[in-house]
Amino acid sequence: YQPIYRGDRLSGGEALLRWFTADGEQISPAAFIPIAEDSGQIVPMTRWMLNAACSQLVAWQAIGPEYAEMIMSVNISGKHLSNDDLLDDVQQAIDVTKIRPGSLKLEITESAAMENAEHTISVLNRLKSLGVQLSIDDFGTGYSSLSYLHRLPFDTLKIDRSFVYSVGESGENSEILQTIISLAKSLQKKVIAEGIETETQLSLLQNLGCDYGQGYLLARPQ
Repeated sequence: YQPIYRGDRLSGGEALLRWFTADGEQISPAAFIPIAEDSGQIVPMTRWMLNAACSQLVAWQAIGPEYAEMIMSVNISGKHLSNDDLLDDVQQAIDVTKIRPGSLKLEITESAAMENAEHTISVLNRLKSLGVQLSIDDFGTGYSSLSYLHRLPFDTLKIDRSFVYSVGESGENSEILQTIISLAKSLQKKVIAEGIETETQLSLLQNLGCDYGQGYLLARPQ
């Protein structure tokens, strides 16, 4: 889980799938996720991940009042988004773990959302009816049409790490960050930036009005 912060306050975390071999070697998600998607195994893997992550969040929220509002983000692949079982899988995770639906945030990449935009809008609207939150992941790397973007019922827009990484020590190359944050604000959505690694990046994002942040500067996955 990688912590996500709002200012200096822990607001939740993103569940990240990792694979270790019997001798402790870590296999990169970049290697096994495409295989899981091609083989169809991504669906049962995500089903397990939803239940595990929701169970963990419920345990964290029970520690004390200061953690009661924590949110868990879980990535949903394009393969699962097009699968009719997705709504049932999310509802089952809610029912089994007794998680407050608003504490669960599903992240869908921009490219997956745009692959079949009308279908995505339909599925996301039905997911919203369950009470969960929705986030567009890796924003800026896909090909969103503004005509569809304002129809997607997401709560959060997540800026791709490549735009954060490109910011220099003097704040140069920040124009795209400014544009994305302004766009999100005009759509009345929250913004989260991932891949924050320097104090300059963090300060710039805070000054631009970015709501949430995650990255090695703040906390590594743990």
